[in-house]
Amino acid sequence: MPKEHSFFNDVYEVVKLIPAGRVTNYGAIGKYLGSGLSARMVGWAMNAAHGQEDVPAHRVVNSQGLLTGKMHFATPDTMQQLLEAEGLTIVKDKIKNFSEHFWDPATELEL
Repeated sequence: MPKEHSFFNDVYEVVKLIPAGRVTNYGAIGKYLGSGLSARMVGWAMNAAHGQEDVPAHRVVNSQGLLTGKMHFATPDTMQQLLEAEGLTIVKDKIKNFSEHFWDPATELEL
């Protein structure tokens, strides 16, 4: 039986492609999927992704590099610990040198 197509599933497929040590934001995923104003909907998809071990939700942050989704993980520190394990530095819930670690699906992937 074919997998059901949905916006949430499209979001998860993009997130699965984010390389370790890189991060993207909600708006970049929405823009890549052709819905530039859907950052909030991408956030809802990410909130629903927890528990799906093949979706690296910790690699999706807000447009400033803040770990705004951290409260949706098992503990408030889990998101930071996962990112630090991939070599990123987090200071006060923000990724240090965010632009150097930013992964833009619009430039990294072909539609």
